[in-house]
Amino acid sequence: MTPEGTPYLPRGVRLHFDKVRDNWVLLAPERTIRLDPIGHAILSRVDGKTTLAAIAADLSETFKAPLEDVTRDSTEFLQELANRRFLEVT
Repeated sequence: MTPEGTPYLPRGVRLHFDKVRDNWVLLAPERTIRLDPIGHAILSRVDGKTTLAAIAADLSETFKAPLEDVTRDSTEFLQELANRRFLEVT
């Protein structure tokens, strides 16, 4: 995954607020991942149009965190989701 890549949620995968768990989750057929606030912050910016670099820049500005740290952490998080087929990148 590169900063120029554009992540998106494939068909059947969606971000959802689970009222029972009172938490955001990533839903896929027969699978669920419970998200922490940072995971939700990253995935809420994944729209299939915005590059990873732009997502990281927005997060860096929003949370006043160093861009290189945000880029590294976001890339690792999204790559792990891609490895588990919860996310794809163009």
